[in-house]
Amino acid sequence: MTDPELPTPVLDNHLHLDPRHGRGMDAVKDFRNLGGTHLLVVNKPSWHLGVEADDPEDFRAVFEETVDVVAEADELLDGGAWPVLGVHPGLISRLVDERGFSADAARELMQGGLSVAAEYVADGDALALKSGRPHYEVPDAVWDASNAVTKHAFTLGAEHDCAVQLHTEASEDLSELADWAAERGLEPERVVKHYAAGRLRGPTPSVMSERDRLERAAERGEPFLMETDFVDDPDKPGAVLGPKTVPRRVRWLLEEGYEDAVRIAHVETPNRVYGIDTEATLDA
Repeated sequence: MTDPELPTPVLDNHLHLDPRHGRGMDAVKDFRNLGGTHLLVVNKPSWHLGVEADDPEDFRAVFEETVDVVAEADELLDGGAWPVLGVHPGLISRLVDERGFSADAARELMQGGLSVAAEYVADGDALALKSGRPHYEVPDAVWDASNAVTKHAFTLGAEHDCAVQLHTEASEDLSELADWAAERGLEPERVVKHYAAGRLRGPTPSVMSERDRLERAAERGEPFLMETDFVDDPDKPGAVLGPKTVPRRVRWLLEEGYEDAVRIAHVETPNRVYGIDTEATLDA
């Protein structure tokens, strides 16, 4: 059951788990013990798991490891856990700057990796895809290739009827990306901007669970999700936010009178974006 002080499902929309190098299931237990019920676990960047891909099939080891760790997390939670699989957009710089790939060759490899990830969605082993573009300055050829990778992710999302989480530059207006998704048959609300601020045009914002960002999102009264982007890296213990943060911020939002916003973030938006009924899965 959930913590009695949190009479609601509690979903962290974007975090990473690394039982090989990080806290793994101990982090999941911290989340659960504070009242957390549902997790969307995104695979770590491939090179962080020792995979230097040369072929799209090379990403499969990363996806398999993520699916396995999510199955463990699912057993610990009162609600559930689901994998979100894809290719981190920062890989393009690693390929071009460090490994001698052309931008077009990097694009082809990353698009192929996304197609492999989509196989897991098609088989019911993953919930959504992850893609995007660098959040830092890159040459025009790399930027264009990254946008092509993102558009491919939208095509796959439409084909497999799944959401696409995006890693992008900081912005409060990504309506162009939402338009790209719509052009490919993917509803813009099923495009999710990871690491979002409290306001966003275009995709659905997955708001970093800092109080000022959450207040802005809550005041808008529009669909949003909450996340920590917990990286589960012992070498970066203070990086981003810890696994206890979303349950703590939900408690704070309730104390501040934002009951409607909590329902939007943890019941209504997960259902609209991913088709997850967080209340029914919790009851089950």
